[in-house]
Amino acid sequence: MRVVAAIAVALMIAARPVQAASRAVIGYLPAFKGFSDVLQRADLRNYTHINLAFVNPAPSGEIMSGSAFACAPAGGGVMLTEGDIQQFVRQAHHAKAKALISLGGGTIPACSGEWAALAGSDDRAKVIAGLLAFVDKYDLDGIDVDLEGDLMTRMDRDGNYTPFVQELGAALHSRSKLLTCATASYVGGMVPDASLPSFDLIGIMSYDAIGPTWGTPGDEHASYERAEKDLALWLGKGVPAGRLALGLPFYGHGFGQYRASWALRDVATEFGEEAAKSDVVGQRCPGCGYITFNGLPTLERKARLAGAWGAGVMVWEIDQDLPDSRAIKSVRAALKQGLHDAH
Repeated sequence: MRVVAAIAVALMIAARPVQAASRAVIGYLPAFKGFSDVLQRADLRNYTHINLAFVNPAPSGEIMSGSAFACAPAGGGVMLTEGDIQQFVRQAHHAKAKALISLGGGTIPACSGEWAALAGSDDRAKVIAGLLAFVDKYDLDGIDVDLEGDLMTRMDRDGNYTPFVQELGAALHSRSKLLTCATASYVGGMVPDASLPSFDLIGIMSYDAIGPTWGTPGDEHASYERAEKDLALWLGKGVPAGRLALGLPFYGHGFGQYRASWALRDVATEFGEEAAKSDVVGQRCPGCGYITFNGLPTLERKARLAGAWGAGVMVWEIDQDLPDSRAIKSVRAALKQGLHDAH
């Protein structure tokens, strides 16, 4: 029966059209870091899809509270407003990019309701109706689902993740809107196979193999070899390559004497431009002080890999790029080269 179910899911995935005309270049815009400043610094022209991160429902399930989001931190203790969304959509569309809001996030903010309950049969319709009303009102191009890890696993175990995604996806598709997601590639972190047919684009979070409190000391956080394995896994599930986007980190993790969090931009600023051509600052070994990240050559190599296999790319996150958006420009050129090489 499991084999039959897997075949059925694969056929459903293949039947869903790839809505993106060319390979996706997805970028997350971190509103929580300070919406106005982040949007001002971003060059949205380098992306095909911009995911505004993050939006969550209130405990009551409401998406809006007056003229502001109920739970969408915009930095400085304030929430995103209607004016912020209008500005975001306007600038994304001016850049010829799709404008989406992203639900959830790796760390759900305190203002959020409990997704595991709100996605259940009692509240699901209310949450979806609120999201659809927002998409319609502000001319958004879709919704990205970034419900991760234990939360996503609990929702799935309760039988609520896939029904939520299916109902939201059906309603969005009836409006010619997109439903996308971000997923890990390990057991307990992968979106359920049954939900895959509902997604137009699936972003593979091929990073964070090690971090401040997890992983094997001395490891890389986002190796090229892992990117190969992650792409192969999702292609093996029957997802068409054109609906996949390989995740590329514009950040790194520090250990020992180095602080925990690093943007690629900060690596270049503090250690020089040559450092951004490597994948490590310091010595990568157990107990050593080092920063693990992807330098430009590795980012370009991964983008060529994605293109050669027919996939797109996904960046976390836009504001961590090198000055003048050099990293995403290099990634786009490498993705194009990979697509060309494949033909």
